[in-house]
Amino acid sequence: MTTYEGEEESIETPPFDLLRMPVVGRFLTWRHSRTVLQVPLLLVSVAMILHGLLGPSIAPKNLATVLSWVHFRGVLILVLLCAGNFFCMACPFMLVRNAARKVFRPQLNFPRVLRNKWISVALFAGILFCYELFGLWSSPWLTAWVIVGYFGLALGVDGLFKHATFCKFVCPIGQFNFIASTVSPLEVKVRELAICGTCGTKDCIKGARDPKDELVVLQRGCELALFQPAKVGNLDCTFCLDCVHACPHDNVGIIARMPMEELSVDAVRSGVGRLSQRKDIAGLSVIFTFGALMNAFGMVSPIYALESWLGAVLHMRSAGTVLGVIFGVVLVVEPLVLLGVATWATRRVVEVRRGWLSTMVRYSYSLVPMGFGMWLAHYSFHFLTGALTIVPVVQSAAVDLGLSVLGAPMWSLLGMPVGLVKPIEFGFLLLGCAGSMIVAWTLAEEDSAERAVGAFAPWAVVCLLLLAASLWMMALPMDMRATLMAG
Repeated sequence: MTTYEGEEESIETPPFDLLRMPVVGRFLTWRHSRTVLQVPLLLVSVAMILHGLLGPSIAPKNLATVLSWVHFRGVLILVLLCAGNFFCMACPFMLVRNAARKVFRPQLNFPRVLRNKWISVALFAGILFCYELFGLWSSPWLTAWVIVGYFGLALGVDGLFKHATFCKFVCPIGQFNFIASTVSPLEVKVRELAICGTCGTKDCIKGARDPKDELVVLQRGCELALFQPAKVGNLDCTFCLDCVHACPHDNVGIIARMPMEELSVDAVRSGVGRLSQRKDIAGLSVIFTFGALMNAFGMVSPIYALESWLGAVLHMRSAGTVLGVIFGVVLVVEPLVLLGVATWATRRVVEVRRGWLSTMVRYSYSLVPMGFGMWLAHYSFHFLTGALTIVPVVQSAAVDLGLSVLGAPMWSLLGMPVGLVKPIEFGFLLLGCAGSMIVAWTLAEEDSAERAVGAFAPWAVVCLLLLAASLWMMALPMDMRATLMAG
């Protein structure tokens, strides 16, 4: 909110609120808007599964692989950059789950010991590992079964456990979106806290019930346990807008905010607590950041030389074992060394009240923008260079069904030339590094304004090392996976 002084009364300009926009806002506040977004994605998912199982086995000619590994990832990361977690809002898995819950109502609460991010962290790392080991980008059949498995897991978890257990504690795509959306410019939040102070029903989290029958829920509240007045940032928020529909005061919007700001805020936040005390979310942030490097490293030529060398040195014949060693070094050993040294150096300069591990946890969130920049550079490369490949694939699928209305497949359609995309990649990486520097500096100033430079320096070095590694990988020729440009 902007205030202009110098007059008898200050003039306040309200922040941008997407729900106040004439067309988009009216659509999003419509009770059925989420379903309207979910249905097309469900139909596309079904088409991907069928084409993956029954269509051509050549990845660049199959909807399952082209849409999954070229278009979905590219659109996802660009939407997160420009807006927020709108994919979770349109998630087709939840459409099927909601339909199933009308028949099978879950009775159990998720075990308290599992109410954290460690399951999803393991699944996230596991997907990255399987993607490389089994070459998912090259197998429509395996990709289709991954989608089927995802639907099955969502139905299984939320069929047994109440609330949004799958979204909050299990879904690896959701956790990716939660962490990535910390750098997004929009947030679901209350418009005026004073109004929440006068609210006696708390419908945003409890839900709205029929005044004649308290057992009848007219509109559910937030299933992820985010109480809007105490909510901070986008972590754990699926943009489902249940709170918007439930609020009797029309006091929840999708409001513009400063990207990355929540990464340096350590206030107690509803449904999350203090970030400095959440080792699981810090672990997710680390896997998010270093997983971006590992995922890109798997697509450049040095990975093959490294695998051959490791296999010979360690006398390993199994490709999975060799790849597991590389993943262990990149996702576990390297982060522990870099973050451990940086934490030690910071504590040498600044006497902080929190312990060694808490300091590492606190500063680890500063790496998220750098990780996001790497995901953005990587995914946008595949998307921009292969944006038009969906056209001939859809044409080919129509021909397979005996429909010639779309014409013969135009396999020559690709996307932007690699030479034009490279500068965009480098720009994303530089912006990501700059964002991490800003967050690290903010944390260092909070620890000690007088010695902020000394506390900040170790983390600046970590950011620059990650930037150098990212620039090196993005400068190398990259496998054009799931496109006809693949080598």
